[in-house]
Amino acid sequence: MKKTSARKKSPVLSEEMRREYRFDYTKAKPNRFAAQMGAGTIAVVLDPDVAEVFESSESVNTLLRSVISALPGRSKP
Repeated sequence: MKKTSARKKSPVLSEEMRREYRFDYTKAKPNRFAAQMGAGTIAVVLDPDVAEVFESSESVNTLLRSVISALPGRSKP
């Protein structure tokens, strides 16, 4: 005779969020960094090994601008 497991059936999940996932949006704060980003700004996340090469965002932008100017078929403004 085989032993059967005494597992309980999983409960049926309802369509509502669980209580621990209900967020209190009355305590939400505006993004404090939003003012630093102007219109048309794109945020990019660098991998850690790439980020350790650069000291600031200005150094990243300088390098990217030099690469863009070296691209063939790219006219300088």
